[in-house]
Amino acid sequence: MGVPKKKTTRRKKGNRRSHHHATAHSFGKCENCGELKLPHRVCPSCGYYKKVQVIKTAEI
Repeated sequence: MGVPKKKTTRRKKGNRRSHHHATAHSFGKCENCGELKLPHRVCPSCGYYKKVQVIKTAEI
């Protein structure tokens, strides 16, 4: 049976959970307009992805 024989110490528990932290998103510049965007996503400001217009954006 999977019953622990001894109590898991704070150090062991902390070492096991050392990689469970949140990471920040990485941003890249859009090749078309230069705005920051998430990688492998369509640019929300201009609608381009890999130098091809994918979606039309409302021009103000």
